[in-house]
Amino acid sequence: MRTVTDHRRVVDALLAPALARRAASDPDLLPVSDPALLGRVLAEALVSRDPLPPFDNSQMDGYAVRAADLAGASPSSPIQLPIGRTTAAGDAPIAHRPGTASPVMTGAAIPLGADAVVPVERVDPARFTALSRSGDPDPTGTVRFASAPPVGEFVRPTGSDLAAASPLLPAGARLTPARIGLLATAGVAAVAVRPRPRILLVTTGDEVVDPGAALEPGRIRDANTPMLAAALREAGAAVTAVRVPDRPEALRALISERADAHELLVTSGGISMGAFEVVRDALDGAGVDFTGIAMQPGGPQGAGLLRPEPIDAGCPASGIPALCFPGNPVSSWLSAEMFLLPALRAAAGRTASRPVEQRELAHPIVSPAAKHQVRRGRIDEHGRVHVTAPGSHLLADLAAAEILAHVPVGVDRLDAGDTIEVWKLDV
Repeated sequence: MRTVTDHRRVVDALLAPALARRAASDPDLLPVSDPALLGRVLAEALVSRDPLPPFDNSQMDGYAVRAADLAGASPSSPIQLPIGRTTAAGDAPIAHRPGTASPVMTGAAIPLGADAVVPVERVDPARFTALSRSGDPDPTGTVRFASAPPVGEFVRPTGSDLAAASPLLPAGARLTPARIGLLATAGVAAVAVRPRPRILLVTTGDEVVDPGAALEPGRIRDANTPMLAAALREAGAAVTAVRVPDRPEALRALISERADAHELLVTSGGISMGAFEVVRDALDGAGVDFTGIAMQPGGPQGAGLLRPEPIDAGCPASGIPALCFPGNPVSSWLSAEMFLLPALRAAAGRTASRPVEQRELAHPIVSPAAKHQVRRGRIDEHGRVHVTAPGSHLLADLAAAEILAHVPVGVDRLDAGDTIEVWKLDV
């Protein structure tokens, strides 16, 4: 029986060549407006074509002025200036006439010759009166200032965020919402991103039906297909999800038809010690090693480079890596979390591992000493760990979990107050 660490090494070695080949293939070109861009990884470094912002603009709604025109202004001796032309966001820059106050709106270009902005709420009257934009009749009215602004106040200078030709993002950067916004404002219309590893996800089981289907006696709804597909996609993979009946020939035919379009085969179910284990029956002897792992839940595992000959002569000559997970939902998800998702996150430019902490248990627990037990649970208001039962079917517990708690091999009991390693989940 393999340890968790040994099986992780086997899986990492199995996946590394396929992930490297995929990473070296041609990048995907995606528009910046494409929702699929979120989370992708840049294939090449990008440089800002224009300065950001591209022109001096106002940080506030107020009056653009020359600071020198307001020198000496005070509450007891305010300075009054005639109102000049108004600039709204989107207007081309206009010339500022010395000795006037030009109304300017947030984001609008600073009139040429002005060097400061006084917010409208700081002047008298503390509101805009008659406004006259370019092409309108000459402006009228006056406005009083009780203080002099420093040069540059509330002015966003050209290039103050990024100068022209500055690096935008390096190759390997993961595209977050803020980074996508940066690319858009910098005028980048489309970007080259690393290709995602393509995974053929196959769920087995004559007992499972579609999530929306009515349940007949003996049937359950398929949780594994949507759950695993979501986990793999969130970790950066492109997923083709298929469910096959419990017939070895159906699984072999599917692999023969689809394998050459994918870098990895992942299966769920059909690998235990029962009489109708379709994945084991179809793939045993084809390069996949089925073995027990010293882990609870998730003990049954399969891994190997699938040889094409026992499947079908039409399979790619190089074969395809295969990971075979047990069918109980918690076991299947934990198998992905323990052995596959870290490699996919790393390939997608993300941190491979979950955040790890050492915390005190809030209550005693027992664990089989010969196995690495993974419990689900939460952290209470005192920072202590509460875990739920270890059952592999307790999907509601998994959905509510904030952490995974790990009891290593060789430990059969932990008491309240003992320290336990926890992995923090995204909830």
